[in-house]
Amino acid sequence: MSGSCEQEAWADSAIEVLTIGHSTLSYEEFLGLLRQASVTAIADVRSAPFSRHFPHFNRDWLRSELRLDQIAYVFLGEELGGRPKGGKFFDNGIANYERMAETEVFADGLKRIVDGAKKYRIALMCSEHDPLDCHRCLLVGRALHERGVVVRHILNDGQIISHRQIEARLMKVSGKSDVDLFESPAKRLAAAYRDRATRVAFVERKDEPSKSAILE
Repeated sequence: MSGSCEQEAWADSAIEVLTIGHSTLSYEEFLGLLRQASVTAIADVRSAPFSRHFPHFNRDWLRSELRLDQIAYVFLGEELGGRPKGGKFFDNGIANYERMAETEVFADGLKRIVDGAKKYRIALMCSEHDPLDCHRCLLVGRALHERGVVVRHILNDGQIISHRQIEARLMKVSGKSDVDLFESPAKRLAAAYRDRATRVAFVERKDEPSKSAILE
């Protein structure tokens, strides 16, 4: 998905990054999942770090509460958010994750995560419960995984699953898990990512700018 030299540079790193979706959790439930996974820092990758229905996940409130609970917070929605700026990052109004992953801004965001993971146990946070419904997995988690970073996903029931498990599930739900003599596993996996992204990626609504506050 990105340059091979960067992937090689990070391939031997014993770095682990988690992800989590706040979904409809209370703050106490969310904090409990972080504690259970020994998370010490949240990297917020929402493009719009606010929640209309769950205000305890608004950026300022969340940052303040996490600080009280000895968990660091950083907002990386500008670098790693799922809502790109500029028509070149959309196909038929749908955000193109593969194109977004090729930008310098995105690479800079990944580097900040990797550098931070050397000091903190980081969880990338977005809003969706299911990793397969969220760019934190299909875009950011994928890019980190391809660079040799160990990526695992915290589910709302407390389970922590590997990115490889997620990819196996992705192949299954995309109907690409069967052996294909005419297409390599890597190409089938890339196609599965692409198909899933077209279903869940941010959709540009040029006729409804007032709805831009709706969280992905």
